[in-house]
Amino acid sequence: MGPNKKAPKHKLSHDTEREFGGTLGAVCIPIFLPLTVLFLTCVSQSPKASVFQWPPRLPSTDQLWDPLAPMVLLGWIGLHALLYLMPLGKDWVSEGLVLRGGTRLKYPINGFHGLCISAVLLTVLLGLGAPLGYLFELLMPLAVSAITVSFLFSIYLYVRSFWAPSHALALGGDTGDPLYDFFIGRELNPRIGNFDLKYFCELRPGLIGWVVINLGMLMKEVELRGSPSLSMILVNCFQLLYVADALWNEEAVLTTMDIVHDGFGFMLVFGDLAWVPFIYSLQASFLVVHPQTLSLLKAAVIVALNGAGYYIFRKSNSQKNQFRRDPTHPSVSGLETIATATGKRLLVSGWWGLVRHPNYLGDLLMALAWSLPCGFAHLLPYFYVIYFTVLLIHREARDERQCRAKYGLAWDTYCRRVPYRIFPYIY
Repeated sequence: MGPNKKAPKHKLSHDTEREFGGTLGAVCIPIFLPLTVLFLTCVSQSPKASVFQWPPRLPSTDQLWDPLAPMVLLGWIGLHALLYLMPLGKDWVSEGLVLRGGTRLKYPINGFHGLCISAVLLTVLLGLGAPLGYLFELLMPLAVSAITVSFLFSIYLYVRSFWAPSHALALGGDTGDPLYDFFIGRELNPRIGNFDLKYFCELRPGLIGWVVINLGMLMKEVELRGSPSLSMILVNCFQLLYVADALWNEEAVLTTMDIVHDGFGFMLVFGDLAWVPFIYSLQASFLVVHPQTLSLLKAAVIVALNGAGYYIFRKSNSQKNQFRRDPTHPSVSGLETIATATGKRLLVSGWWGLVRHPNYLGDLLMALAWSLPCGFAHLLPYFYVIYFTVLLIHREARDERQCRAKYGLAWDTYCRRVPYRIFPYIY
């Protein structure tokens, strides 16, 4: 009886619309993106910093490998795995959404404590004279190590998924195509005991590692010039605020597409462990070799832009999360909504009546503010904001397809009420 009931679900998963170009994307992306990380990291440290230089400047073998790099990387991941298991904070465990099997997984909410402990340890290391600026020289070998770990970890996840029950598989990741399933991820929430591998990677080693790399670039600038530039300080502060905010509001990640919908395969593993720390830190590594002079007026304008973006991002996310937790709360009870056949209601006023994704708008304003301290002479520092715009438009399209399938006519009504997707009166 059990197998007969599960069969229709299994068939549905094989017929699921494939994303990212299907098999072709699953073959090309794991080749192209690691090369992009290595290329842009190398270019950011080159004198010309030109992404159009041809032939491209290729790093030597010595630049790509340092035996210290894998030890630093694995030690860093091990440290945060240990911090993940520590019962830090008053309410340090939270439940996720109900899964297809009817269960709810528990997650530790202690990422912000992990960030604080990391800051204390780094302060101690700096006080002891540790050359944190050496991260600049170690950046390429660290990127190579992170890419290697991403591939090995993804292979492990793919193999172990065949021992997972069918209800534990991601609907879009069990297609029967090995290449695509390896890329997109077969198992939804792979765990070793209570240790959730996807949740751990989502906000811990890569995200905190990003601001540590930034700090290393700042210390390298101090070594070279005696003090950090205003541009470097702004980039470090803006991005630290972003990471600290994500970890302070860690519980909100439990309702995101990455956790709820996507399997854990190469796409997320590489994104978490390699793409985020090395692509998102491009502005800081660029500024080490290409220092910028920033007037106080320009700095004030950039700070205001980042502040506006952060305000929109945080206020809209907080409103959404509060509505999900308790629609009767005074801060959201007066908002106008549309009923759906699923029993859920869609917000059509407040921040979510302005555009369908006000949090994406705030995100993009911040992304621009992170690039502006690098000046306008080079395109490289703006790679992040260009990539992020493409990513969020693609993610919005994924949201659109899923919500239309889930809410039907109610979604059409919602789209008429809130016609703009990310940018008011533009898109």
